[in-house]
Amino acid sequence: MKENTIFNNQILASISKDNYKTLFSNLEKISLTSGQIIYKLHQEIEYVYFPLHSMISLVSTVSNKNTTEIGLIGNEGFVGLPVFLGGNHAICDTIVQIPDSAMKLDANIFRSEFNRGGELQRILLLYTQARISQISQNAVCKCHHPISNQFACWLLFAYDGVQQQELPLTQQFISEMLGVRRSSVTEVAQKFQKEGIIRYTRGNITILNRDILKSKACECYDKVKTEFAQLLNFT
Repeated sequence: MKENTIFNNQILASISKDNYKTLFSNLEKISLTSGQIIYKLHQEIEYVYFPLHSMISLVSTVSNKNTTEIGLIGNEGFVGLPVFLGGNHAICDTIVQIPDSAMKLDANIFRSEFNRGGELQRILLLYTQARISQISQNAVCKCHHPISNQFACWLLFAYDGVQQQELPLTQQFISEMLGVRRSSVTEVAQKFQKEGIIRYTRGNITILNRDILKSKACECYDKVKTEFAQLLNFT
């Protein structure tokens, strides 16, 4: 496993390989496919995953089968928080949205390394705080901000999480994640395309001008990014 591969994930890049040899020696690089279910709600967590250039969504489904994304995780983090928080069972469905690669680690090893204390425990607790802030801000955004703002924020987080301009996403999928009608997303996507912000083809969205896209986002994007930067020095 090449060291620069590990550095594609900001959590792994933040901890010392010398101090956590057991953790790093047990990491396995794997490929993730679009729509792959990492965990189902209430499933016991056997492995944690550190995305490299993939994107994973935490998704809540209500009784009428409608879905809403409650968290979006890219190379700034990992999935499997309950492992060290004590629950050890998934709190929602966890689904791969943008396929690529991730580092996989046995949950028992991860828990054992966390329980040693030290820099890993400190970083993971700070990451948990930042993730809670993100989920809270996401709830505020869905309640109070227009679809155009939400759409811009979501694309920015996706871009940051995988570090690529071309995103293999459909409007149907984005509408499900935002919890809105597809027609609403289509209207905003068409507007952004006319303004030269994105290019949309079937199944792909390419970000053409990130600066203008950022100007379309609400304050939620900056608030979440600031929290990660202040707590973890993540960009």
